[in-house]
Amino acid sequence: MLPFQTLLTINKDSAAPVYQQIANGLVGLIRDGVIKPGAGLPGSRELALILQVHRKTIVAAYQELFTQDWIETIPRKGVIVSQKLPEIKPRSFKAVAKIPAYAGNTGFPFQQVGPYPATMVRSGEHRLMINDGFPDHRIAPIDMLMREYRSLFHSPGIKRYAAYGSMSGPLSLRTELTGFLSETRGLNIGAQNILLTHGAQMSIYIAARLILKPGATVLVGDPNYFMADMIFQQCGAKLQRIPLDEQGMDVDAIAAICKRKKPDLLYIIPHHHHPTTVTLSAERRMKLLELIRQYRFPVIEDDYDYDFHYGGSPILPLASADHDGNVIYIGSLTKSLATFMRVGYMVAPENFIQEAAVLRRIIDIRSDNVLEEALATLFRNGDMQRHLKKSVKLYHERRDHLCNLLDQELKHVVKFHKPAGGMAVWAQFDKKYPLPAIAAKAAANGLLMSDGASYSFHTHNYNALRMGFASLNEKELSEVVEILKKLV
Repeated sequence: MLPFQTLLTINKDSAAPVYQQIANGLVGLIRDGVIKPGAGLPGSRELALILQVHRKTIVAAYQELFTQDWIETIPRKGVIVSQKLPEIKPRSFKAVAKIPAYAGNTGFPFQQVGPYPATMVRSGEHRLMINDGFPDHRIAPIDMLMREYRSLFHSPGIKRYAAYGSMSGPLSLRTELTGFLSETRGLNIGAQNILLTHGAQMSIYIAARLILKPGATVLVGDPNYFMADMIFQQCGAKLQRIPLDEQGMDVDAIAAICKRKKPDLLYIIPHHHHPTTVTLSAERRMKLLELIRQYRFPVIEDDYDYDFHYGGSPILPLASADHDGNVIYIGSLTKSLATFMRVGYMVAPENFIQEAAVLRRIIDIRSDNVLEEALATLFRNGDMQRHLKKSVKLYHERRDHLCNLLDQELKHVVKFHKPAGGMAVWAQFDKKYPLPAIAAKAAANGLLMSDGASYSFHTHNYNALRMGFASLNEKELSEVVEILKKLV
């Protein structure tokens, strides 16, 4: 007889019932070929004695196996493993006892996505966090959104949301966005020019997948949003980095490249660039639009934090100008709400949106239609616009508070420019104060922060990080700066 007391382990602290553990153990032995088809199993009394459990537990385990066709009962023979099962070459008892359901590695090769830089240094508990520039979920209109969500969920028309619906997303939200983007960004578009996604990240990925072929060249800033870099590299593209200064991306450098060879794609964040927060100057915008029209290369314009501008009206996006259908405009409502509310959009010519919608459905067959309908109601009622106005005022105050603190308390350590908008300050630390060391000490003091690695990913070390101010109130911002002051 097999040594069942060794082969079948029972964990009485497990949430799974003991009979289920025994049944699963026996299935594993059958699958591994240790117990062959047609082999007899101990009677319920005998196995109960071997495993030191109640007989009813074994009866329940056998009943479970019988229901699933793993075993059968033969008169005068008792319980045997089903003879219909294929015979499997057995492993050694030692291997069976130790091999988990999933080993540490696969038994087949697969594509490597590449390294993902850690964005935070984690060590124990933390009270405060300097994030990349996230909204404050505490002021988000979640109650209003959930009110509309519940109303829709309990409405007679809820059945229509069970269907997959339009591949581009609910027409109601796309229609509301058409008006909103026209009023705030000067985009002359219709609902057919909008695709709803699960955030800007998904929009960038879909656009890149449609535009890029392996070996393509993508022009990106230096530095650049590292997640966009990873997307383009995942598509098999080569990155060509363009210098940035206080006026944004060097358009003359782009022009020089175009004269040699037209790029396959330009990725640009002209407004509140990530990570540096600089804005592309009006003069460079005009030159860039001329290049786009002249060389007709595709552009992904990432509309980063456009709605959060604190010094007059923001410059209109490239997509609002005449670009001969070459600009794919990417935006997000996540920054207007909370990071866990993933709703983004892509604006492009209708033929591109049609293909993008198909790819979006392949990736994710549907979005949360009820949530998107609820968002459409907030726009229609003006609730969303009022929330944005309130948020801009509050974040403006928090930006000023953080900049004043940095200037007063850390002037000898941190170099920065007050951003015209967005939700973060690009803080460059003196080389005497390496960020990895500061981040490690900060974690030990209850402050979670980046060590700057994600902003220097594949480029030189800036010893800098984005200090998000929007999600922290003034008291919390003061605590953050006080901790940093003690550490340096």
